[in-house]
Amino acid sequence: MGCFFSRRRKPAQGGQQPQQAGAGQDAAPGEQKAPQYSWDLRAKIDPKDYTFSGLKNETVGRLPGKVSGQQFVIQDCESCKIYIFDHSATITIDDCVNCQIFLGPIKGSVFFRDCKDCKCVVACQQFRTRDCKKLEVFLCCATQPIIESSTGMKFGCFQYYYPELALQFKDAGLSIFNNTWSNIHDFTPVSGENNWGLLPETAVVQDYVPLPSSEELKAVRISTDATKSIIPITRGRRQKNSDESCLAVFFAGDYTTANARKLIDEMTSKGFQLVQTKEVLMKAEDAHRVFQQSASEFIPLLEKGPVVALEFNGDGAVEQCQSTINEVFSGTKVFVSESKASASQDVDNFYNFADMQMGM
Repeated sequence: MGCFFSRRRKPAQGGQQPQQAGAGQDAAPGEQKAPQYSWDLRAKIDPKDYTFSGLKNETVGRLPGKVSGQQFVIQDCESCKIYIFDHSATITIDDCVNCQIFLGPIKGSVFFRDCKDCKCVVACQQFRTRDCKKLEVFLCCATQPIIESSTGMKFGCFQYYYPELALQFKDAGLSIFNNTWSNIHDFTPVSGENNWGLLPETAVVQDYVPLPSSEELKAVRISTDATKSIIPITRGRRQKNSDESCLAVFFAGDYTTANARKLIDEMTSKGFQLVQTKEVLMKAEDAHRVFQQSASEFIPLLEKGPVVALEFNGDGAVEQCQSTINEVFSGTKVFVSESKASASQDVDNFYNFADMQMGM
């Protein structure tokens, strides 16, 4: 939230302010109006427009375009349904009980403090809780989520769609491919106890955070269908079904995101599971470490921008991935694991490098 200053004018000689046309009077014929400056015209920010406080048994929210990157505060709410269908700078949620909350993309951090029995859908750069009990969160988080002095925490992969959401992710500086939702760091672990776990694989967002019922918020065209989710649904830290994985890497270009999503659709429709995704910049030395003998083929492509990497799992994943890329992406340069024997090393090489890049 910014501070706004009005322009200060020097007093005239004798200590009196000069009367200027346009300052409390109309300009006389032929005279120019006093200039208006951009900081005079800028709308003042009212914190009340970016706060939900002290509510009980209410449904409230903000439509797309109504937050536009401001900070937001949610506090002392009980048994409320809260929807922020826009991107924001940071969000703090304090002393909320039995609330159902949707938070659109957050450029910085979301911090839950002293909350309990809440169900949430959240997309953010940083996620943190302190002194919370029984939070169930469908999460997209670019960095490692942190819980502190919190118990009964459950996490699932963010899955949500409405037409404005993709652009909001971009405005918040978040990649749809960087989601470490299941890689939780417990800052205050208790020996012999587990303060967090994963939601069931069959968990449906709408059963936790239902669609809004208010007429105003119904205008947002929402889908909680996992196949339409802006964020690809990944297994994360769940047990893999097979000992065979395959790495596919797309290089920056006009259709990188669309191509990655197409391969995800093709592979998952054939029963293979998407384990993890990542979007990250690479240098030539990184390519040698990750792509080994074929590095020279891909190094020229790295200057165009970040790569998007996908790990698929399932018996026959390498063969199927190669086949799909040859059939569907024949004109596109894609790195794909050569064999089942090399694939696990490919996956380790890439994600170890990516985690170091992102400070994980």
